[in-house]
Amino acid sequence: MRTIWLASYPKSGNTWFRMLVANLSAKDGEPADINNLAERGAIASAREPFDRLLLVDSGLLTHDEIDCLRPSLYEALARDDHDSDDDPGDFLPVRFVKVHDAYTLTPKGEPLLARGAEGAVVMVRDPRDIAPSLANHLAATIDQAVTFLNDPRAVFSGRRRRQDPQLRQKLLGWSGHIASWLEQRDIPVHLVRYEDMAADTAGVLRRALAFAELPATDEAIERAARLADFTQLRQQEQDKGFREAPHPGHGKIFFRRGEVGGWRDELTAQQVARIESAHAPMMRRLGYELAAVRDAADALTGEAV
Repeated sequence: MRTIWLASYPKSGNTWFRMLVANLSAKDGEPADINNLAERGAIASAREPFDRLLLVDSGLLTHDEIDCLRPSLYEALARDDHDSDDDPGDFLPVRFVKVHDAYTLTPKGEPLLARGAEGAVVMVRDPRDIAPSLANHLAATIDQAVTFLNDPRAVFSGRRRRQDPQLRQKLLGWSGHIASWLEQRDIPVHLVRYEDMAADTAGVLRRALAFAELPATDEAIERAARLADFTQLRQQEQDKGFREAPHPGHGKIFFRRGEVGGWRDELTAQQVARIESAHAPMMRRLGYELAAVRDAADALTGEAV
C-alpha cells in the first residue's frame, strides 16, 4: 500500500479532502459516515501507533527524543500495512495520512517525514480565512489566532506537564509551514489550494488522485464530490456530532463556514494587516491578492475618476 502524506497547516481543508477520499467507495448513494472512516493511522502525529509499533512508552520520552524515533515509526507503519491481516478489499490501495507537522529535521538532522511515504498532497488556504476558523478550533479570540498563525515557534500538543493524545507538531508559522513542504526535495509534492477545491471539487480531486496513483472512475469522483459537499458534512455534524470537533460539549463545531473569502466579514482591518504584513511573500506566491494592494488600486481608480 502506498502512503501519501496529506500535509497542511491546520484548518486548510485536510479533513474535507479525507472525506472526499472516503466517499470514493460510498455505496447505495449514501455518504460515508464522518465518524466511521475506514482508515488506519489517520494522522501522522497519533501517539498510539508510536507506542504500539516501536514498543516504547512515549510518555517517558521528551519531545525531541520522540522526534528522533518518528522516522522509524513511519517505516514500521509502512511495513505494518504490507503485513496486515485485514481484508485488502476493505481499504483503498493508497493510504492518505493527515499531517499538520511542518517538514522539519529531527535533532539528529534527519528529515522527520521522509521515510515511509511516497509523496505528499500539500493543501493550502488563504491565511485570512484560516484565522477565524483557527480561533474556533483553539477556543481563542481571532487576535490570539492571528498571533498563533504568525508565530514560527507555534506547536500543537507541545505541553510538558500533560500528555496529549498526539505527539508534538512543529508548525513554523503559516508561511514557514508551506515553504518547508514546497521547498524540500526528499519526496514529490502536489499542491492543492482550498479555493480551487471549492470551485472545482471533482477536478481537484481527480488531479490529486492521479498524483497519488489511485485509480478512480469519473463517476466515483463526481459522486464523492457530491456526497462530501461541505453542506453535507456540516449537516452530518449537526445531526450526530463529529468526534474530531474541537472542545466537545462546548458548542464548538468543526465544519463551521467553509467559505472562500469569509474573512472579509470576520476580520478587522488591523487583523488583516497583521496577517498580510507577516505573510505577504507567500500569499503572493500562492496567488492570494493582498487587501492592501487592492485597496490602493481602488483608491487610484477613484482618483482617476
